[in-house]
Amino acid sequence: MKRTRYLLAASLACIVAGSGAYLHLMQSPQSQDVAAPVEQKVASNDVAQAPSTVQAKKESESQAQPQTQIQAVAPSVAAAPPPAEPHVENLMASRDAPKAPPATASRAPMQVAPSEKYALRGRTDHTLSRAPSAPLLSQVEVFRDQRERVPAASEPVGRDKFANAPENAFKVARDAPVSTFSIDVDTASYAFVRAQLNRNVLPPAASVRTEELINYFPYAYEAPASASEPFRANVAVFPNPWAEGRKLIRIGVKGYALQQTNRPRANLVFLIDTSGSMAPQNRLPLVKQSLAMLVTQLKPEDRIAIVTYAGNAGTALEPTSVSEKAKILGTIDRLEAGGSTAGAEGIRQAYALAEQNFDASGVNRVILATDGDFNVGITNKDELKGFVERQREQGIFLSVLGVGAGNYNDALAQTLAQNGNGVAAYIDTINEARKVLVEEASSTLFPIGKDVKIQVEFNPASVAEYRLIGYETRLLNRDDFSNDKVDAGDVGSGQTVTALYDIVPVGGPRVVDDLRYGAQAPASDSPAPAEYAFVKIRYKLPRSDQSVLVSTPVDRASEHGRFEDAPLDARFATSVAAFGEILRGGKHTGRFGYDDVLRIASAARGDDPYGYRSEFLQLVRAAKTASAMQPLRP
Repeated sequence: MKRTRYLLAASLACIVAGSGAYLHLMQSPQSQDVAAPVEQKVASNDVAQAPSTVQAKKESESQAQPQTQIQAVAPSVAAAPPPAEPHVENLMASRDAPKAPPATASRAPMQVAPSEKYALRGRTDHTLSRAPSAPLLSQVEVFRDQRERVPAASEPVGRDKFANAPENAFKVARDAPVSTFSIDVDTASYAFVRAQLNRNVLPPAASVRTEELINYFPYAYEAPASASEPFRANVAVFPNPWAEGRKLIRIGVKGYALQQTNRPRANLVFLIDTSGSMAPQNRLPLVKQSLAMLVTQLKPEDRIAIVTYAGNAGTALEPTSVSEKAKILGTIDRLEAGGSTAGAEGIRQAYALAEQNFDASGVNRVILATDGDFNVGITNKDELKGFVERQREQGIFLSVLGVGAGNYNDALAQTLAQNGNGVAAYIDTINEARKVLVEEASSTLFPIGKDVKIQVEFNPASVAEYRLIGYETRLLNRDDFSNDKVDAGDVGSGQTVTALYDIVPVGGPRVVDDLRYGAQAPASDSPAPAEYAFVKIRYKLPRSDQSVLVSTPVDRASEHGRFEDAPLDARFATSVAAFGEILRGGKHTGRFGYDDVLRIASAARGDDPYGYRSEFLQLVRAAKTASAMQPLRP
C-alpha cells in the first residue's frame, strides 16, 4: 500500500513539473521569437502601432490566466487558415520609410518543427490580438527588415540592341574627295558607356558611337551673332597624337543661344513606359524624377500632357498649363510600373494629344521615356519610323529618353529620335537627368536649325587620304546634301557639334595602296597648296522648308605645327575620340592607350564648371581595370 501511494505521488509530481515546464516554454522569449514573424503577418501594422499602456495592461491580463491560453491553441489550428501574404504594393511603399535598428537583430531564431510552425501560424486566440511585448516588437522589426532587404529582381543581361555600323575606313581623296554626313547631337552612347564602366564592365563595342562621346561635352567655340544666321563653323588642323605623320581636322559648329524670354512656347507630351520592365529603381523611378525636374524649367504658359502605356495605353493627364505645376507633378508621382508594353498604341495617343493642343508658333514635341522594350503592338521598326516621319512633317517632333540595361533597345530609340527631329539621351543617373533636362533644357527642347548637313571636299593636292571619326550611322550620299527633301539632324539652342577627320597629307604614311592603273598622286616635293579642304554646311530654320548654305575653307591659317599648340577644346575632343576608338578595338589608334588618353585629357581639361571633364578622367581610369564582359546570370 505504501509502495502504491509512493508511485502515485511520484507520478503526480512529474505531471505538475511537466505542466510547469510547458507553461514556461509558452511564456519564454524563445517561443515568442518563433511566433513573432507569423504574428506580424496576422496582426499587420495594427499590432505595431498599439499604445504602450494598453500593451502593458493586456500583458498582465494574459499572464494571469495561462491555462486559458494553452487550451485555446488546439481548436485554433483547424479553424484558421494560413494568413495571406502582404501585398507587393505595401512592401514597395514601405521600402523607403525610415526604421529604427532592431534591438535583437543578432539573436538566432529558434528552430521549430514544421508541424509546430503550422500550429503557431494558425493561432487566432486573444494572444494574437493583444499588443506584443518588447521582444515581440523587436522580432517584428527584424522580420520586416529582412523582408525589405531582399534584393530586387536582377536586370536581364545580353539583350541590348544597338544602332551602330562598322568603323569608317580611310578613303583616297583623289578617288572620293567628298564626305557628307548629317549632324548628330545625341549623347546616349556616352551615358551608356559610363553606366557600364560604373559596373566595372567594358561596354560592348557596338554601344560606342565615338561622335556621341565627343559631343557629350560643351566647347567654347565662337558663337554666331544672331538667330537669322544661327551657325558658325570653327576649324583647326593639328598633328595626330596617335599616328605620326597624320593630322586631324577639327570642325566645330556653334548654334545661336536663344534667350529665355525669347524662346517659343512649348507643347509637350510625356509618353511614359509603365510596363513591368520599368519597375527597377534605375527605370521608372528615375524617369519620374527626371521629368519632374524638367517641369520646373518650363514657363507657366507652356503645356504638358502625360500618356502611359503598359498593356493598354491611357491618358494620365490631359493637356495642362504648367501654371498648374502641382497637378502635373502629382500625376507624375502617382505613376506605377506593371504589365506588358503596347508602345505603338501609346505613341498614337501621345501624338493625338500633341495635335489636339498644337501651337503653330511654338515647339510641339513628344518625349518618350522607355527602356525600349517594345514587345506588344507594332514591333516593326520601319512601320514606327514611317509613322514618326509623317508626324514630323506635320510639325510634331519626338525625343527619346532611354533608361535601364540588359534589354535596352538603343537601335529603336535612335531610329525614332533621328526620324522625329529629336535627340536620343540615355539617363543613367539623376545627375545625367539634370544635365539633359535642366542645364541643357533649351538645347534639348528648342531647335534653332533643322536638317543640318555637313559636306567636306578634300583637296587631293594636299590630302592623300582621310577618315571621318564616328558618324557611321549618319552618313549621307553626296547628292543628299543639296536635296532639301532628305532629312538630317537638328541643332538646339546654344548647342555645339564637333567632327574630327583623320587625314594623311600628301607625302605622309599612306594607309591605302595606290592602284596600278589609277591616277597617280602628285609628287611629294610639290609645293603645298593653300587649302586642305572646303567645308559646307546646309541647314533650315525651324519654320522653313528651304535650306541655307554657309561655307568656310580649311587652310594653312588654321593649322598648328604642334599638338600642344592646338586649341584646348580641340585637344580635349581628341582625347575623347581616342578613348572611343580604343573602346571599339583600337583599329586605327595603334599603341595609343588609356594612359595616353589621360595625359592629353588632363592637360586639356580647362574650365570645367559642371565636372564633366573630371568625370571623363575617372571613366578612363575605370576602363583600365574593367572586366571584358558582364557574366551571364544563371
